Amino acid sequence: MNKPIKRRLLFGERMLLGDGTEPFNAVIPFRLRGTFALKDIQQALVQIQNKHPWLRALINHDEKNIPWFDVPEKPLSIPIRIVVRKGEDHWKEESKREWHTLFDYQKLPLIRFVWIKGEEVSDMLFAFHHCLCDGGSAMAFLHEFLKVLDNPSADIGSEQPIMGIQDVVPAHILNSRRQKLKARFIGRLAATAIKYIPTGKKTVDRQDDYLIHWKVDEKVSQQLISYCKSNEVTVNTFLSAALLQAFKKVKGSAAFNKISCPVDIRRFASQIKNDHIFAFGLMIVVSSNEKMSFLENLRSMQTSVERKTSKLNPYITMMVMESGHDALTNFTKLLKNGKSSNDCMFSNLGRIQIPHEYKEFTVDTIFSPSVIGPLGNTTTLVVSTYRGKMDFSFVGSEGYLPYTEAMAIRDEVMQIIKVQLEYIPVS
Repeated sequence: MNKPIKRRLLFGERMLLGDGTEPFNAVIPFRLRGTFALKDIQQALVQIQNKHPWLRALINHDEKNIPWFDVPEKPLSIPIRIVVRKGEDHWKEESKREWHTLFDYQKLPLIRFVWIKGEEVSDMLFAFHHCLCDGGSAMAFLHEFLKVLDNPSADIGSEQPIMGIQDVVPAHILNSRRQKLKARFIGRLAATAIKYIPTGKKTVDRQDDYLIHWKVDEKVSQQLISYCKSNEVTVNTFLSAALLQAFKKVKGSAAFNKISCPVDIRRFASQIKNDHIFAFGLMIVVSSNEKMSFLENLRSMQTSVERKTSKLNPYITMMVMESGHDALTNFTKLLKNGKSSNDCMFSNLGRIQIPHEYKEFTVDTIFSPSVIGPLGNTTTLVVSTYRGKMDFSFVGSEGYLPYTEAMAIRDEVMQIIKVQLEYIPVS
C-alpha cells in the first residue's frame, strides 16, 4: 500500500493542463524486436509507477478550483491499448490518435500505453499529458521500463518527487526578501502587461494536424556532428540556422525569422534529477542574420545562444511564475488568441542514452517524441539521435503551416545539410 501524496500544480503545469477540455499530449514511440506477454508489459508499467509517484497521480481541484496532483492510496494501473500492427508506419496513425484523446485525469493516471503488436516486431507508445513531464523525464522512465521489461528484478530505485517550488529553488533564494520582492514586481508587471495586449476574439482554426517523420543515416549524422565540432557550434545551433533559412525560403516575407528552443532546466537547477517527473522548461528565441553567409551566421548565432542561455535564471523565473497564478487565465488567452510571432518550436533531445540490446529483445529504434496542444502555433520539430541516426518528428497543423509547406521546409533543411557537408575537408 502506497501512502497518499499530493501537491498543487505549479503555474507552468496549470498552463499546460488548461481546463481539461483540450488535449496537450506528448507521445514517445519506440520499436522492439522480440515477443512479449501482456502480463510482463503490465508488470513493467507497475514497476515504473511504483518508482514515480506522479505516474500514479490523478488531478483533483480544491474549493478554490486550484488543481492538485493527488496520488490515491490504491493507485490505478497505466491503461494499455492493444492494436494489431498493420505495417511500418502504423505508429504514426496511433500517435495522432493519442494526440487527440483527452485524459480523464480525475479518474485515470496522466499516462497511457499503446502496444502495436506484431509477430516479431512491436511498436509501442507512451502517451502522457504534457503537464506531467517533459521529454527528458519521459526518456528516463522509458529507459526504466525497458530495463524492467527485460528483467523484472532489476533495481530502478525510487524517486523522491518534487513537492513544490521549495524542492527546486534553494532556500536562501526562495526566502530572500530581495528576491521575493523582485519576483513579485516582475510578476505584477507581466500580469498587467498581459491584460492589455490585444488578442483576437477567437483562436486560429487549426484544421488537420499532421506528423512528418524522417531519419538521417549514420554516416551523414556523424558528418554533421564533425562539421559542428570543427566549427565550434552545436548541432542544435546548426539545425536552428537550417530551419530558419528553410522557413525563409519557403514562406518568404511571411516567415518570422524566430524559433523558440526549450532549454533543459536540469542544466541550471541541480535539484532536479534526470529521473524526476517534471515539466518545467526554460526557453530562448533564436533568429538569424540574412546578410551573412551560412557559416558566419552559424557562429554569430552560437554566440547569441550562449549569451541568452547564460542569462537564464530558473529560480527567479519560477518565483515570478508562482507569484502570478491569478494571471493564468489572461496568459492562456494570450497564448491561444494572440498573433503567432514565431515560425516554430525546435527541440533537440540530443543523444538518447538507452541501450539497444537486452537479453529478451532489442530496441530497433526510438522515434523522436511528438507533442501538440492548444496554446498557439502548433508547428514543432523534435530531433533526437539513437544508435547514431538522427531522427526528426515534424508536427504541425494546416491552419498554421500547410502540410505542403512543411514538406518543402523539410526538403530544404535536408538540402542545406547536404550542401554544408559537401564543404567538409576530407581528412
